[in-house]
Amino acid sequence: MNTHAPKMRPVIRQLDEAAANRIAAGEVVERPASAVKELVENALDAGATRVDVAIAKGGKALIRVSDDGCGMTAEDLPLALARHATSKIDGSDLLDIRSFGFRGEALPSLGAVGRLSITSRAAGHDGAQIAVTGGRIGPVKPAAGNRGTVVELRDLFFATPARLKFLRTDRAETQAVAEAIRRLAMAEPYVGFTLTDEDEGRVLFRADAEQGELFGALQTRLARVMGRDFIDNALAIDATRDGITLTGFAALPTYSRGAAVAQHLYVNGRPVRDKLLTGALRAGYMDVLASGRYPAAVLFLTCDPHQVDVNVHPAKAEVRFREPGIARGLVVSALRHALAGAGHRASSTVAAAALGVARPEPEQPRRYQASYAPARPSGPAIAASLAFQAPGFAEAPTARVEPEPEAQPEPAAEAPLGAARAQLHENWIVAQTADGIVIVDQHAAHERLVYERLKAQLDASGIASQALLIPEIVELSEADAQSILAIADELAALGLVIEPFGGGAIAAREVPALIQRLDARRLIRDILDDLADQGTSERLRARVDAVLSSMACHGSVRSGRRMSADEMNALLREMERVPKSGQCNHGRPTWIELKLSDIERLFGR
Repeated sequence: MNTHAPKMRPVIRQLDEAAANRIAAGEVVERPASAVKELVENALDAGATRVDVAIAKGGKALIRVSDDGCGMTAEDLPLALARHATSKIDGSDLLDIRSFGFRGEALPSLGAVGRLSITSRAAGHDGAQIAVTGGRIGPVKPAAGNRGTVVELRDLFFATPARLKFLRTDRAETQAVAEAIRRLAMAEPYVGFTLTDEDEGRVLFRADAEQGELFGALQTRLARVMGRDFIDNALAIDATRDGITLTGFAALPTYSRGAAVAQHLYVNGRPVRDKLLTGALRAGYMDVLASGRYPAAVLFLTCDPHQVDVNVHPAKAEVRFREPGIARGLVVSALRHALAGAGHRASSTVAAAALGVARPEPEQPRRYQASYAPARPSGPAIAASLAFQAPGFAEAPTARVEPEPEAQPEPAAEAPLGAARAQLHENWIVAQTADGIVIVDQHAAHERLVYERLKAQLDASGIASQALLIPEIVELSEADAQSILAIADELAALGLVIEPFGGGAIAAREVPALIQRLDARRLIRDILDDLADQGTSERLRARVDAVLSSMACHGSVRSGRRMSADEMNALLREMERVPKSGQCNHGRPTWIELKLSDIERLFGR
């Protein structure tokens, strides 16, 4: 029985304009931060070079947005409050959208649920003001003011008090407003922004307009918004594929976060939250981050407006690409290329954390056992010691070995990780650089080297598959079967061979030989979940990489093995050559560097 069926035939009636606007406001204006976003975007579309925002009680009591844009005339103001009236498109091509706003919904929606006033003056015209309260529009009046527009919204949701119950605390709403402004500030480095809390009388955020060429201006703006540490530990991204350009900055894996709070994605300058792009970002860092860690990145995709549809939702936070595979592939490949190009680099925050826990005066003396050896990296014979199983690492004498009295050679300038000086506790290699020391986790470092070697070998020779004596039959809906059969070639390249078995069933006939006791039925359903959620799946590749990672862990130098000077230096030189050697397979740093100046400060020198 249909529980929604009416007891009597319903009568269709036309809602009045005020009610329609209040309903629409629920889609456009979710909270004060949504209102701020819409108003600031209007200011940017007006060509503003300065946007000042003031709020009270988290934006519930007051939102004021002032700009120095082109402004509006007295004749424009009533139209600005009319639904679906806009100056940004003419309606002839809904895909050729080059502005933030275009739907003509924000101001009417805000006026329907709050007390809104607009004061504006265009160049060569007198200033004017109009007010609207709960959907009731007042007359246009003369007003004084500079060129530009001031929009003041008071008592948000007073006309729909039920919505107020769903808002969070003033502090939480203030944080959401600040985040909305920060996201827009990153997209527009040549525009100055301020956010003021009038309750406390203090500036919560300020970013003056940047100067110089675009990439330099963006870098400076991101340093202001994201922090200096982000830029110091970020890789520049600049790639193009099939008419789509990707630029921005992506942080090193060792500068990861505990939540996805430092991921900012933009499409044609518009901040978006898109599953396709966040999934691509995650895939780009797939085998360099520990579980539960999230990359930090600010990425800008730029393309012809006809290649992307931004008219998916009234809030305009979602987009739909005409060729989603191209956009995703560009993000994944650009990130992996940048991370590979970073080589052995690790984030500077790792060393800062190490210095933070250092103590100038230990509570009690500690004794360290170390095997010292002169640093003399040799030639090809040393590289041979880094073979996969690494069985030939020489055992150092149990007694302490003193260095020879001759002068120690200085580290070569082309050797960023320096020359090995000692091994502590049979796990930590201490190397001397030109201006400090490097401490290397020998097991973690060699594990990454072996892992990268195994992946290269596998990519060159392919993933072997093993035929099942009895094929695994998986019953699916016809839609799911078609979905996974569409990527059958990609799965076959990873060792999973599937084929249709009639109706909605598919048969798994071969599985990757690397993976023991593979539950093909569960894997196929997990892949389908990924396809439904993200449009793609890296699950099988992740399973293969996990096996390789385990093999690398067991085949690398173990903690507790003593290494000779030649072996330690060979490890350092290999780290300098191999991509992604700055972090182990689990996303932890493989080495840290302490500058002499930092060490001297620890001792008060």
